[in-house]
Amino acid sequence: MFYVRRALWILIAWVLISNVMFFYEMITLSTNGVLSSAYDFQSAFIANLIVSVSAGLVGGIYTVNLMEKWIRNFAFWKALVFIIVTYTAAALIISFLGALYISSENLNMSFLHTEVLEETLFFFGTWMFLKNYIIWLVIVLLTLIVLMVNDKYGPGVFPDYLMGRYFSPKKERRIFMFADLKNATGIAEELGEEKYFNFLKDFFKDIAPAIVQTRGEVYQYVGDEIVVTWKMKWGIKDANALRCFYSMKKILRFKAKRYMTKYNVVPDFRTGYHFGSVMVGEIGQIKRDIAFSGDVLNTTSRIQGLCSDLDVDILASKDFGDVCYKLPKNVMKQAVGKEKLRGKADEMELVTYVWNKD
Repeated sequence: MFYVRRALWILIAWVLISNVMFFYEMITLSTNGVLSSAYDFQSAFIANLIVSVSAGLVGGIYTVNLMEKWIRNFAFWKALVFIIVTYTAAALIISFLGALYISSENLNMSFLHTEVLEETLFFFGTWMFLKNYIIWLVIVLLTLIVLMVNDKYGPGVFPDYLMGRYFSPKKERRIFMFADLKNATGIAEELGEEKYFNFLKDFFKDIAPAIVQTRGEVYQYVGDEIVVTWKMKWGIKDANALRCFYSMKKILRFKAKRYMTKYNVVPDFRTGYHFGSVMVGEIGQIKRDIAFSGDVLNTTSRIQGLCSDLDVDILASKDFGDVCYKLPKNVMKQAVGKEKLRGKADEMELVTYVWNKD
């Protein structure tokens, strides 16, 4: 669903951009008296829609995702060559469809008529095709840059960064989840450094959809641990914060066979939950990042650390359990009692969650 939503947004954005360009050019030509009485607005508009919708579908669903993968897996110059070649092929096909339609309308002949095909091919030698080719190449590259920067900051964070929301520190109430890989040291010793790194890379990549779908934001990757945060509104809604845990587990069960084939071990993890007030803002000079500061992070980390002692995979503060009262389907909350957290003077009431198969 993450890629479906992203493809849909690319489709909508590209169709809007294409139509803005179409009306701008039409108004400009009309104002300067360039358009003749023979100009057929309806045919030109439909041809523009054919091109923009086709470009949005091809670009959003296939091309952009493939291009992003190339950028991640190949040297930049090689990825750039692949992108330009693929874009050129897509541009030729999409432009051919649009030019074929408008030539057929202008000549009032069928698509396969010789004169229509000749008129269509003639379009590729015009200044208009070259102009559109260059403009849309820039749009494709800008789309890729936006997607890469959004991946860097995480979904939901990039818009806040663009708006300058965190230039000055702000206080927010947030939910935090610390997820730590089980038996990380033993797995690392068994796999070796390089293979273990790829194991972690696959693990973090595979659980990413669960985080995105529940409106979570990745705050940090710390060794074999991932820290995820939610704004209170989104973390509580539909029990998103808790659903993230169960979605991550479900994904790993689904991919267990692949992990066994590749690494001979399936990743598993334990999580701790808590919420509270934190200060959030941009930090750093050479490398800027958005950072959180507050006792809630230390407390969440300590809660997660007790999972092993209490032999549970999920542990949360009672305060979190009370706030997140709406639970995922078939999930039940169970009281654990008061426990002493490392580095804390007072005991804290904790809860865990169990899956009720009935």
